[in-house]
Amino acid sequence: MKQFGGPAAFLDRSDINTDEIIPARYLTEISKAALKPHLLEDLHLEGDTFDPRSEEIQNAQVLITRSNFGCGSSREHAVWVLEVNGINMVIAESFARIFRQNMFNCGILAIELKKNDLDRLFKLQGKVTVSVDLDKEQLSVSSDNGASVLCPFSLNPFDKQLIAAGGWLAYADAKY
Repeated sequence: MKQFGGPAAFLDRSDINTDEIIPARYLTEISKAALKPHLLEDLHLEGDTFDPRSEEIQNAQVLITRSNFGCGSSREHAVWVLEVNGINMVIAESFARIFRQNMFNCGILAIELKKNDLDRLFKLQGKVTVSVDLDKEQLSVSSDNGASVLCPFSLNPFDKQLIAAGGWLAYADAKY
């Protein structure tokens, strides 16, 4: 099974939409690889100091954000750009329904946490790393300064099967 977790990047805003994850002007690209350099290119966060080319974003395997991540259009390109950039998990209070399912279909974990657990994660300082225990349904989030947070989560059985298989296509190949 695919490994989940790794270095995390924080996107401290709710309602990050699919146009901010991958701008619509790139939807004519015919390969996932062509999308890679455009991840979060049009995202604006408070204070406008966000740089999608920063080391934090370039090295991230996990995104930690607020509520309603992936709202907007239901295009699959927004999940593909995460996948091609090595993002294997997004942690948020909530996701847009179709976007969330597209993540599981592509074998990317969509973890929903309660607001107070997310607030604890956003208070961590330094470089943050996330590890996940799918069987125990628990996240372990640690900072390079020694702080750590444990967070329970839950996944429905079908989403667990999709993740274990590596996404919808691999699941369907094994089952049908």
